[in-house]
Amino acid sequence: MADTVTAQRRSEIMSKIRAKGMKPEMAVRRMTHAMGYRYRLHGKDLPGKPDLVFPSRRKVIFVHGCFWHQHSDPACRIAHLPKSNRHYWLPKLERNVIRDAEQRAELARLGWDVLVIWECDVVRDDGIADRIRSFLERADG
Repeated sequence: MADTVTAQRRSEIMSKIRAKGMKPEMAVRRMTHAMGYRYRLHGKDLPGKPDLVFPSRRKVIFVHGCFWHQHSDPACRIAHLPKSNRHYWLPKLERNVIRDAEQRAELARLGWDVLVIWECDVVRDDGIADRIRSFLERADG
């Protein structure tokens, strides 16, 4: 399917897409704060710049978009593969998945515990508060 806007307009639209402060991340931040947990945002000194960082607990939370990070849960309806321009999208999305795994491994090597929360779980409100509480209260990681 051909794009219905000019290349310049498409560039303007795409430039407005941001990686931080998206709705699922904001929902997790509000929920975590309401539970009484305090955190730092986007740890620039940590691999992958985790969305929420709990330095005293050495724990981090990533809030992943299902499409961009290719959520592998079959119940997820968001993580579809594009039908057009696949030669561009497939390698890009594969690199994202590989990079995510490398960043989680590096964080673990540095002694950090990692929780990944998926966009579809936030949308469904699929027990996220309990998962966050359990993750943060667990002493052994």
